Amino acid sequence: MIVCVCHRVSDKAIAQCARSGASFDDIQLEFGVATQCGQCEQGARRIWAECCPSTTLAHLRNENTPPASLIA
Repeated sequence: MIVCVCHRVSDKAIAQCARSGASFDDIQLEFGVATQCGQCEQGARRIWAECCPSTTLAHLRNENTPPASLIA
């Protein structure tokens, strides 16, 4: 599906770049996404965030393990 109509950039192109570690700024420089009318920015950023390997994940803690402050 085309995400950026102005520069004819697809969701697949954004996802592929995100999976390879490109920042959103890199995608903007390479493809021009969200640099003209701006209507695609929210959708493009959402696709980038879903596919970016460095997105923040929740940190889970095992309740059976004592806190690090008690281990010494």
